[in-house]
Amino acid sequence: MISGGMLILFILLSLWSSDAVGDVVNTLFVYASDIFGAYWQLLLIGNFFIGLFLAFSKYGKVKLGNQDQPKYSYFKWVSMILVTLLASGGVFWAASEPMYHYMTNPPLFGGGDFQNINAAFAQSFMHWGFLAWAILGTLAVIVMMYVHYSKGFPLKPRGLLYPIFGEKIYHKSAVGTAADVFAIFATVAGTLGPLGFLGLQIAYGMSHLFGVPNTLTVSILVIIGLVLVAAISAATGVDRGIVTLSRYNVGFTIFLAVLVLIIGPTAFIIDAFVGGTGVHLQNFFTMSLFRGDEGWLSSWTIFFWGWFLGYAPMLIVFISRISRGRTIRELVIAVSIVAPIINNFWFSIVGGTGVFFENKHPGSVSDSLNEGGMPAAVMAITDQLPLSVWFGVGFLLVSIIFVATTADTMAYTVAATITGNDHPKRWLRVFWALIFGGTSAAILTIGEDSVASIQNSIVITAVPVSILLLPTLWCAPRIARTMALEQGLIWQRELLKKVDK
Repeated sequence: MISGGMLILFILLSLWSSDAVGDVVNTLFVYASDIFGAYWQLLLIGNFFIGLFLAFSKYGKVKLGNQDQPKYSYFKWVSMILVTLLASGGVFWAASEPMYHYMTNPPLFGGGDFQNINAAFAQSFMHWGFLAWAILGTLAVIVMMYVHYSKGFPLKPRGLLYPIFGEKIYHKSAVGTAADVFAIFATVAGTLGPLGFLGLQIAYGMSHLFGVPNTLTVSILVIIGLVLVAAISAATGVDRGIVTLSRYNVGFTIFLAVLVLIIGPTAFIIDAFVGGTGVHLQNFFTMSLFRGDEGWLSSWTIFFWGWFLGYAPMLIVFISRISRGRTIRELVIAVSIVAPIINNFWFSIVGGTGVFFENKHPGSVSDSLNEGGMPAAVMAITDQLPLSVWFGVGFLLVSIIFVATTADTMAYTVAATITGNDHPKRWLRVFWALIFGGTSAAILTIGEDSVASIQNSIVITAVPVSILLLPTLWCAPRIARTMALEQGLIWQRELLKKVDK
């Protein structure tokens, strides 16, 4: 009721005065970036390295979720993990961000225009790579799975505070309620933005490819269609709908990527991936902890960190649900290493193709990006390829499926958070999927600026969420040790020491 009421109030205020709401959101965004930006950078880098330590330590063999064997195959499991973050940037950010950094040099690599392709991809890899993925489901998932599956408490974001407050966090706790409310509100804000935004993008693509009028009505119809698919998927649950849609999504994306890799500039794409990865790893700490040029930092790195932090609690709930039977090592490697590498290679394929043609024919992609935004960049890239219409349709289909998987996953996790268990009722899952679509369509009628405001608002809600995630940095290692003792993975004398204490 609280989170839903806050959402409705936000929508009503936007209808009443979208300019005033936009101004407030932008002002709060600046404050959030200035005050919490450095903290977010330290939080993400700490989360990543503590996770790696646990994975490759004696605690790496600890099994999660009170289950000996995983329910899903490795491919299905990783597929469901991949669609969580790739859905937000899978096509449009992959096409545009390397191009933006290619056209205008990130401040870390010097000022002015440049032709340093490796630096452009390194910056994109940093934003969508190891740190971004790790915060979505490593240390916090270890804590959440222990609290839910070992201790038997509800599957709610407030569970991340259980190691500090104990059982009272679940019993009429104002702190616990606040944790759940901010997590739900951040998820809703983060889902509505991409839904509305990608509805506009897909409508643009349909207009470019098939001459369909690029109107508000078409955008709303696109969103309605997407949400109906998401509602059907959510209704069938994780074991059927979500896992099936995720598997086909990743499978089709791989197929499209292989085609572009073969038909497109193969050598250039591979060079961009290898060279960009080299620059990224060589400057990992410098890029991750860069504090110069506040304006650029707020628009890029801090914006992304806030966005991913806001998404994190619900994705933690979802990844906890699908990771039973996996070890800590498997979890950390899949989320922090495997998923980012796949993500970065996809960025190299899509963005690398665009940068190649821009480098060869200046203006062939950048003109469209500057005039029509990210959707225009995707279509400009496919226009340069053989069978351009078919590739355009392929990218359009990938976008559609990514949006549908985002909506059904978020509908499931919000329903799970409200009910406190990992099998929420079907009607509740469908209800939230429809609410996402209906609200996104309503927001589009206000104007595109409102979609951007709502998408930016997730950065504001990331402030309390980032505080919620901080204790996992020291609670996850303690819980890993406790589970290692329970599972007989560390020496008996350590158990005796614990009993003596």
